[in-house]
Amino acid sequence: MRNVLSMQDLLNKDFDTVIVAAPDMHGRLIGKRLAPKRLAEFAERGVAVSACTFGWDLPQNIGYESAYAGWHTGWRDFLLIPDMSTLVNAAWLDGTAIVLADIVEEHDRSPVEITPRRILQRQVEALAERGLAAGVGTELEFHLYRESYDQLRQAGYHTRTPSTLIHSDYTVQQVNTWEPFFRRLRKVLDESGMNVEMSQGEWGLGQWEINLTYGDALDMADRHVLFKLAVKDVATQAGLSATFLPKPQADGVGSSGHIHLSLRDLAASGSAAQVMWSDTQPHHISNTMRQVMGGILETAPDLMAWYAPTINAYRRTNSGDFAGHGATWAVDNRTVSCRVLGSDPASMRVEWRVPGADINPYLAIAGLLAAVGDGIELDIDPGPECKGDAYQVKSATEQFPKNLGAAAERFKSSEFIMRHFGPAVLEQYGSAAEWEWECFQHAVTDWELERYFENI
Repeated sequence: MRNVLSMQDLLNKDFDTVIVAAPDMHGRLIGKRLAPKRLAEFAERGVAVSACTFGWDLPQNIGYESAYAGWHTGWRDFLLIPDMSTLVNAAWLDGTAIVLADIVEEHDRSPVEITPRRILQRQVEALAERGLAAGVGTELEFHLYRESYDQLRQAGYHTRTPSTLIHSDYTVQQVNTWEPFFRRLRKVLDESGMNVEMSQGEWGLGQWEINLTYGDALDMADRHVLFKLAVKDVATQAGLSATFLPKPQADGVGSSGHIHLSLRDLAASGSAAQVMWSDTQPHHISNTMRQVMGGILETAPDLMAWYAPTINAYRRTNSGDFAGHGATWAVDNRTVSCRVLGSDPASMRVEWRVPGADINPYLAIAGLLAAVGDGIELDIDPGPECKGDAYQVKSATEQFPKNLGAAAERFKSSEFIMRHFGPAVLEQYGSAAEWEWECFQHAVTDWELERYFENI
């Protein structure tokens, strides 16, 4: 992360608030606000937060219990320990800095192993033990609407006016209309250390994409969650609303959370460190890259609860929204799940196209790194390259879970999840996915009312 603040910066500049925050199970930030002069003290002693934050669902309902968080625990506290290497100006908020934190147990300061940042840290460490490090970039698509969150909430989220009213993918003229908003957004993102690479209008009505420069896995996940916070806050300040819902409109295109992944050898330098590149193989795809794709595709069904963690996510993955299609790969083909990109050693990478905009980036990237480890260790072959339109590969349609219920069942029974993440993570996130699916089974949807109310 760029533009990291020192404690001296925090005290000498015009800051009156610092947010200490950590990602929850869903990738949202939880935390508290402090006076800057108190940060050094709380960086040492920690900021107490209730474990209920890991015991409730997205609307903060407590409907399931896990071994870690439940009534049987008394809802004890854990501590947020600020990671001072992430202290940055939250430039979209007046006089405010923000620092991300690791979560530890209050009584002995041991890491809480089920927390997303810790889960990713462990997979980064496991990859380093293989002598490798990952470069990661996440593509961040979202829909922007002309109504405020309050207005949409009062209307039951039904009456939404997209920011763009015609398809505006790559166009300049239509996007210029919204440049005052996006110019400010890019500016505050850069001032906050998020390193904007580029932005554009997308094909969906009201849909936009902003890309951040790639980085190490943990740094990318940190910037991803700060980006989402900033987008929603800046939209609110403008009287607008932004959503990272993967499929906000049944007849519209979905929003992705594509993950780009490269690998480098920690013992090498220059082009020799780029282990996905081959000077001699077709399309410069090294054997390591084939193993990486093999691991990603082989383990994808086990990880769908992290790649597609909401009910709505499967509206996107089950459509033709360029959301990947089963265990398929190809060179520069947007219809496959694993897309090979790169014209030189430094840019050689895999784009994993299955994840949507609703991902918790820590979990999705952690799952991807674990899959990479399996691919290399077990020498998993990805099979032949898919030629042409992957959606015509009918056998691929049943390879991945088709809804969150099936994904939760696969996650909880996965030997792969148990081996790489352990029983506590399996139980915590498997139970959460099961609960989300169970809640949906009891819901009466607008589709049901419109289809059946008068017709039966």
